[in-house]
Parts: sequence; structure tokens; C-alpha cells
Amino acid sequence: MTPSVRRTRRMLHLAGAGVALLALSACSSSSASSNGAAATSASGSAKLSGTVTVFAAASLQESFTALGKEFERQHPGTRVGFSFGGSDTLAASITGGAPADVFAAASPRTMATVTNAGDAAGPPVTFVRNQLEIATLPGNPAEVASLKDLTKPGLKVVLCDRTVPCGAAARKALAAGHLTLTPVSYEQDVKSALNKVELKEADAAVVYRTDVHAAGDKVEGVEFPESAKAVNDYPIALLKNARNAETAKAFIALVRSAEGQKVLGAAGFLRP
Repeated sequence: MTPSVRRTRRMLHLAGAGVALLALSACSSSSASSNGAAATSASGSAKLSGTVTVFAAASLQESFTALGKEFERQHPGTRVGFSFGGSDTLAASITGGAPADVFAAASPRTMATVTNAGDAAGPPVTFVRNQLEIATLPGNPAEVASLKDLTKPGLKVVLCDRTVPCGAAARKALAAGHLTLTPVSYEQDVKSALNKVELKEADAAVVYRTDVHAAGDKVEGVEFPESAKAVNDYPIALLKNARNAETAKAFIALVRSAEGQKVLGAAGFLRP
């Protein structure tokens, strides 16, 4: 297996996130893009305050946590609380009445669960995209070089559940490669799938490139061409029953701003 096929994530994700956050803090409102200006407009002249509760896909955990801290720094007196998990589970919680201000999903299909129930305050907006990658044990001892290699007899492979966006995307990629794969387990979110590899309970897992990036040297990433057939759009929306709508709008504006996109880009997300 050549170095061009196999890529190891070590401390790159920490350096990238650090550069992005330094850029985020250093940017002035005069240099912000139109989306950055939207963040200023959302906060307006009135001081923002209170807690914003954000339900977000598990793959957003690292980048949204960083953005939440930056938002609190920019707006003293605010707090951003997160609930991360499988998008389908979060959507079901929202339609079931769970209190939240913002929903960021890993696919339009899971966002539709919320919008179809009338629980969004307006149309969702795609803010990033994400692509699949294979996570293997450090050093890639199983010599996984392609999606087809995951079908090797005896190889322990983990997938996200088919109801979860990363699982649905994996099924699309496998279909694009005309491949059939029986995993040793289906996991309820992408972090759980990745964790199986980190704990050496599986040889490989099909996850997002951002999760491989965040894991650093705990796993090794393998790109595969079929992933281009299964890129996920990530929509974000203000919720109808938001208890802190103005502050929630400002957080969404930060996510969509040029500054927010730098943090998300450093985590491996693609621009919408």
C-alpha cells in the first residue's frame, strides 16, 4: 500500500483547529464576509444573553464545541449548551418536545423529520458538507487500501446504523462500488463506530473524514473514490419553540460566517 493511498492523522487536527481559532479571534467585523456581517446584524445593538441549546450531529462535536467557546467569548453573559448524537435520534427528540433552540443535522433527510413536523422556525440552510473515509488501526495492519478490501473474510468492520446519516452514506458508497458488506456491528452514531476501532474492537470502520481527522494518531485514514458518490449536506435551522431565538440566530450566523467556516474547514468539512 503506497503513502498516497494511506494517510495518517497525527497532530495536524490540533494545529489546524488552533490556526482556525486564532484567525477567528483576530478577524474584525470590517474584514468579515457578508455572512460575518450577518452575525453582527443578528446580535444587533442589544446585548445578547442567556443560554442557547444546540442539538447537533455527533460529527460536529469538536468544531461546534470550539465555536461555542468562541461565541461565549464574543458575547459575555451567553452560554452555548450542546447535545451531540445521531441525527435521527436528535430529530426524534425535537419532534417529541425536547427543548432546543438550534438543530444541525448530518443530512437533509433527518432535518426533514423536524421541518415536516413544523418544528423549524424557517427553512434550513446547508452550512457544510462531509465525505466518508475508512478508519483503520494505526499502521493499518489489515492493509486496507480500498472499500473492496473491507469485504475480506475475517476482517472486523463496523458501520453506522442505516437510519443514521453516516450509515446511509456508507450504503450509497457500497452500492456505487457494487459491494456487499456484513459488519460485525451497526452503531447509533459515527463517534461510536470510530470508538470501536480506537478500542481495537474492530479492524476498520466507515466514518466521516472529519472524525478520522479529529482522532489524530488513534486511527489511520484511507480514502476511497466511492465516497464521492455519498457526500452529505449538513443543514442548520432555528427551531420554532426556541427559548432564546435572538441569541440562537447569532450562533447560527457565526457558524455560517467566514470565521466559522475556517474552524469547520480546519476540521475537514467541505464548503457547501
